[in-house]
Amino acid sequence: MKLSLFWVIAAALTMGSAAAQAADKSAGETLYADSCAQCHGPSGKGMASFPSLTGRDVDYITSRLETYRAGEKVGSNSSLMIPNATDLSDDDIANLAAYIADIAD
Repeated sequence: MKLSLFWVIAAALTMGSAAAQAADKSAGETLYADSCAQCHGPSGKGMASFPSLTGRDVDYITSRLETYRAGEKVGSNSSLMIPNATDLSDDDIANLAAYIADIAD
């Protein structure tokens, strides 16, 4: 039983990694430039009251964007983020997360 559980977990982690690798960072870069850079800055370091995205990993960024897309508030800038995330597709979110995690390293 423990061995079976190990393989299920290993397979799930592998699929998650493959999904992250399949993200199109170039498409994420374009979307970021068009929709995010005005507030978060071209390098993701934030501007004024808009937070820095540096040090954030793909899972964190994905989770936040999905939360905003669902209309849930999770911070002081939620009212600004929700309308921006509403129309994002799953692919858009994956692409943005991959790009942001890459530039924010």
